[in-house]
Amino acid sequence: MWGTVGFKGSIIEKMKAIKEAGFAGVEMMSHMNADEVLKARDEAGLEIPSVCGAQHWAKPLTDPDPKIRAEGLAALKQCLRDAKRYGATSVLLVPGVVNKEVSYADAWQRAQAEIRKAVPLAEELGVKIAIENVWNNFLLSPLEAARFVDEFKSPAVGWHFDVGNVINTGWPEQWIRVLGKRIQKLHIKEFSRTKADKEGKWAGFNVPLLEGENNWPTVLRALDDVGYHGWAITEQGGGGTLDGLKDLATRLGKILAA
Repeated sequence: MWGTVGFKGSIIEKMKAIKEAGFAGVEMMSHMNADEVLKARDEAGLEIPSVCGAQHWAKPLTDPDPKIRAEGLAALKQCLRDAKRYGATSVLLVPGVVNKEVSYADAWQRAQAEIRKAVPLAEELGVKIAIENVWNNFLLSPLEAARFVDEFKSPAVGWHFDVGNVINTGWPEQWIRVLGKRIQKLHIKEFSRTKADKEGKWAGFNVPLLEGENNWPTVLRALDDVGYHGWAITEQGGGGTLDGLKDLATRLGKILAA
């Protein structure tokens, strides 16, 4: 994932480092210089399977202000267009946030209403809107996540499943078996319940791949059982140097060989 490549450098320098580290592709952010991204992609010999929205946290589709929701929708549409240009088959969307000002029911209605406005463009471009499970107090169970996707009645809406994000409250293999064919892309991320219990929940992410609570063979078996054989994308700390990227690639390789 582009946002986890932490060292300074140009787009081409970062892409060449990603390639040298052993990765086959990179999940880009939206709203970048598309010409520069495409040139760097081709020079480095990488693929871009997914594009992550750059503005869905700042301009949530669930915001009480219709102006902000409209800006979030425009950002989603730009993300879809970026993905089409890069050859990506899906975009990563955080569908909104539930908080003191935004009720769960309102979040559901607003998110679905705004996403529906982008579905025709997604269908036209052949790029899927893949909703990610994040710590946003919304879509907190796999049954609910599946229902949310299914209510669009469109193959253009699916799920971007983040393995590490569910461990604080559940088990990724259970989510995978419920979501099944809805899963479009996969984020590989680690989480330690032990560290979270001792140091606070966000500290749970501060562990390297293979050193947290994930039972990777069980996760991979669930993915095989539902027929997922797509991209495995690392959204994991440690990519601040070339050596760090190489370590991530090595650890990811061990996970996928489990």
